[in-house]
Amino acid sequence: MISKKKLSREQALQKARHYCAYQERCHYEVKQKLYSFGLWKSEAEEALSVLIEENYLNEERFAIQFAGGHFRMKQWGRIKIRYELKQKLVSEYCITKALKEIGEQEYLRSLEKLAVKKWETLKELNKLFEKKRKLQDYLIQKGYEHGLVADILRNIEEN
Repeated sequence: MISKKKLSREQALQKARHYCAYQERCHYEVKQKLYSFGLWKSEAEEALSVLIEENYLNEERFAIQFAGGHFRMKQWGRIKIRYELKQKLVSEYCITKALKEIGEQEYLRSLEKLAVKKWETLKELNKLFEKKRKLQDYLIQKGYEHGLVADILRNIEEN
């Protein structure tokens, strides 16, 4: 068993600064990292406060970047983004603010583009019901709202 050497408070804080400067982080991730450096709870909380004061750590900024990035790069819907942010213990205020940053038109365009692309991959299936079910499952798994998915399925029926 390899035992990790406990870092001093200043060493841990310096490593945490680099960790936060590399990319946006949520409070939970940074706290876990500080614990991995061997800091006690009170020391970790103190280091967290310093990082917030020095603006290395900003949960609202993290949430906005996370939501925008996962929406644009992975085409996630609001439900999945909200769930993932909750898993990271981000506040409801920050989650709501981040989701508002995603434009409604851009969101609907992304959903439609994703649906069309997936529909094309389902061409080999003969039964319309089966194709629509697979499309619905896919879009819901991506985190899009049931109502919007139902609208997409209705549009496909008409075309």
